[in-house]
Amino acid sequence: MMALRALFFYISVLMLSTSATAHPLRLSLCEIEYSQKKQLLSINLKLFLTDVNEALVFDPYSKELAFCKPNESTKANQMLMDYVNQFFYVKANGKILDLKIKRKRLSGEGENTALWVYFELRQAAPLTSIEIKNAVFTDLFFDQNNIVYVHVNGKSKSMMLNKKTPVHKLKF
Repeated sequence: MMALRALFFYISVLMLSTSATAHPLRLSLCEIEYSQKKQLLSINLKLFLTDVNEALVFDPYSKELAFCKPNESTKANQMLMDYVNQFFYVKANGKILDLKIKRKRLSGEGENTALWVYFELRQAAPLTSIEIKNAVFTDLFFDQNNIVYVHVNGKSKSMMLNKKTPVHKLKF
């Protein structure tokens, strides 16, 4: 339910833009969900594909990495993770999580094509704190904003991270 509200908000923000030639906002979306019952922490990161290409191969329209296509480059995941690890982390109970891509997919079309990257980690110990750094694309775009939703055992928080405020910590 919260994921649908987050997606609705994101789509609403996109629709308010007047630009037709490029994706309108410098924005990423991250959703983190923890269930103590399932002992599972899931992280969903939504990035505009043109921004990913700009960051990795310096060409927003590059087809070189071909994410989620049959001809996807063998180096695509490693290049993506090298970049993500520089600008994004999640600490659970003070420990940085070792993120490995579980799956990814594309959604949207044209300039608004998004690359969704999914991570899942076992979190056996109850979650007492979570720290998120999300500075993706702030090295490229001065106006980049990164929306983060955190859902822990049915309670939700949201935050906007950017170049000036790339890190936020929550305690439970």
